[in-house]
Amino acid sequence: MSGRINGVLSILALNLLFVGVAGLRTAEAADPAAGQAVFRAQCGICHSVQTGHNMIGPSLFGIVGRKTGSETDFHYSTANQNSNLTWSPDVLDKYLESPRTVIPGTKMTYAGLKDAAKRADLIAYLETLK
Repeated sequence: MSGRINGVLSILALNLLFVGVAGLRTAEAADPAAGQAVFRAQCGICHSVQTGHNMIGPSLFGIVGRKTGSETDFHYSTANQNSNLTWSPDVLDKYLESPRTVIPGTKMTYAGLKDAAKRADLIAYLETLK
C-alpha cells in the first residue's frame, strides 16, 4: 500500500510541476508575432500603432514606458489623466485584463483580455513599437 501511495504522490507532484512550469509565461517567453495577431483581432479597431495617429483610442506607438494620459492630441478621460501610472509591462498586464479595475472611470469600454498568454504576447508586441 505504501508503494502505491508513493506512486500516486509522485504522479501528483509531477502534475503540479508540469502545471506550474506550463503556467509560467514570462515576457522573455512571449511571442511578439502572436501578439501582433492579438492586437489586430482585439485592439486594432480602436488603436493605431503609428506614431501620432490617434483613432477612437490613442496611438499605442511607444506605449511601454509612457505615462498614462500623455499621448499628444488625444482627449483622455479625467480618470486616465489623473491615474499617474506608467505603462510598464506589469501595469499593462493588469490593465489589459480589466481596464476598469486598474483605472476606474476610464473611457475604454473593452471588457479585458482574460487569457494571460495572449496578454503576454500582446505586451511583447507593444514593447517592439519604438
